[in-house]
Amino acid sequence: MKAVVITTPGGPEVLQLQEVEDPELKGDEVLIKVEATALNQAEILQRKGVYPPPPGSNPYLGLECSGTIEAVGKQVSHWQVGDKVCALLSGGGYAEKVAVPAGQVLLAPPGVSLQDAASFPEVSCTVWSTVFMMNRLSAGETFLVHGGSSGIGTFAIQIAKYLGAKVFVTAGSKEKLAFCKNLGADVCINYKTEDFVARVKEETEGKGVDVILDIIGPEYFRRNLNLDSLSFDGRLFLIGTMGGAVTEIDRRVVLSKRLTIQAVDLRYRSPENKAAIVREVENNVWPAIVAGKVKPVVYKYFPLSEAAEAHRLMESSQHIGKILLLP
Repeated sequence: MKAVVITTPGGPEVLQLQEVEDPELKGDEVLIKVEATALNQAEILQRKGVYPPPPGSNPYLGLECSGTIEAVGKQVSHWQVGDKVCALLSGGGYAEKVAVPAGQVLLAPPGVSLQDAASFPEVSCTVWSTVFMMNRLSAGETFLVHGGSSGIGTFAIQIAKYLGAKVFVTAGSKEKLAFCKNLGADVCINYKTEDFVARVKEETEGKGVDVILDIIGPEYFRRNLNLDSLSFDGRLFLIGTMGGAVTEIDRRVVLSKRLTIQAVDLRYRSPENKAAIVREVENNVWPAIVAGKVKPVVYKYFPLSEAAEAHRLMESSQHIGKILLLP
């Protein structure tokens, strides 16, 4: 089969489409003929050589895909050859075929094209496991999403609104903020021209929001913990390091407001843990997608051979939503 290979750590130009060995199918896995895969920030870091795949996992890029099941392992009974699915991966989506544990597979949602279904597994599992399973965001609470126009952000806006939260977002242009507004965001803040801390304080009458989802990192960390950003018993969840990895924390602020700070790396969770999250997503998120309340947001499609161009677009931050690669 063909797969995108990192020839050496570096810029987008190091990505090349090459002939590689077909995946070996284990007893608890299914083999998927890939229809599409979606880009994620983690793949930029892996390409640069600073975010290796988990030991023993597929070495190729790609943390999610959609496609058709071509074969099933001996221990698999739930899936059949020919099923149209999407899947959460530890790697291998940038290829024509990928083997994945059966527990990490979801039936492609009705009403969504098989290509666009590739935009859902990573964002839905990330947002549901962090914002809802761990941080318990509930109807009537306030929720701030940094990077509202990202793949994570555009999904988070929709599912949070569907479940009754008031949604705040930050983004860096009028176009991106307008898009977030159209998805359902209640308060849209241009971080280039406004102080999001002051705006949050104003919009919440000085209380702060209940939950913050931060994909940026140190640049926002201390401002998120500012007395005006999070409410008492507020929850901050860190899922990215786009702005760097090291910061400082004033423990007095955390203690005085009883704040909870959590972080997670979905890729390094065990297959059993991922399977549990996938089932939660199937039960709680998929109905919203089927009902048309949560829709795929795809900015552009590239052939797999143009993975380098797709990475350049992602690193430019000019896109809104997801970028897909098509084998």
